[in-house]
Amino acid sequence: MTETAPKSILLVTGMSGAGKSTVLRTLEDIGWETVDNLPLRLLHRLLATAAPEGEQGNRPLAVGFGPQTRGFDGEKIVQSIKRLRETGEYDIGTLFLDCSGSELERRYSETRRRHPLAIDRPAGDGIARERELLAPLRRWANRLIDTTTLESNALQQAIRLDFARSGLGEPVLSVMSFGYARGLPRNADLVFDMRFLRNPHWVKALRPGTGLDQPVADYIAGDPAYATAIPAIEELLLMLLPRYRAEGKSYITVAIGCTGGRHRSVHVADRIAARLRAEGFSPTVTHRELGTAPQDLLEDRPAAR
Repeated sequence: MTETAPKSILLVTGMSGAGKSTVLRTLEDIGWETVDNLPLRLLHRLLATAAPEGEQGNRPLAVGFGPQTRGFDGEKIVQSIKRLRETGEYDIGTLFLDCSGSELERRYSETRRRHPLAIDRPAGDGIARERELLAPLRRWANRLIDTTTLESNALQQAIRLDFARSGLGEPVLSVMSFGYARGLPRNADLVFDMRFLRNPHWVKALRPGTGLDQPVADYIAGDPAYATAIPAIEELLLMLLPRYRAEGKSYITVAIGCTGGRHRSVHVADRIAARLRAEGFSPTVTHRELGTAPQDLLEDRPAAR
């Protein structure tokens, strides 16, 4: 019988203003289920709730809480965590976000927010009180990040590096063909122009076809520049896509264009998508212009040779 892996839970706590909201947003972006300010006495009820229909039931869970959470008691929370871990059903980690008092005061001053534990007193009083209340959790935490000198982007990068899981939070990758005669796609991140390749539109026998037809594809691939240029574009994408993923980009659209969007761009988009699939990516392919009527006036006339 196969043993069920313990459900991963990350408890996120720490000083108010140290970046808890940023951490939870980043975890959500990379595929975690996140809940903020949940009274931990309700954690059992949350864990017993089935995942929504169509959603992965084994997604790791991050729970944010702090002294402002109802029923907060640091020592009791540590004991509750120990009991949950002892059941063997849950792999529970605790992330504590710390920050120097002077930096927290500066952040509260800049944002003009009131500290949640010092509504009618200086922020420094609330910071000192909060540090005292959180001391048991700071001692218990198995992961500590001091955000005193971290900008928001640096904190996001640290979270992505430490907590990204394979198969979670992958960007949505699209490869599309289009025709310049009908305008650039508005959502394109990377655009490659195929108008340097010879145009099948001006070959009478090939004109009615599209880049999905083998004779058209063979004609395009016979261009002297094809064998060098297209593999170079593929290698560039294989280098760039993991970097976009590491930067947390949720959607990546690669647009391949030619004049009318029916021949060169269609063939090259299909070829590039196949190469990406072979390298472990999962692109969605669309051909924007294949549903439109072809028109000779949209096409570039071949230059005299």
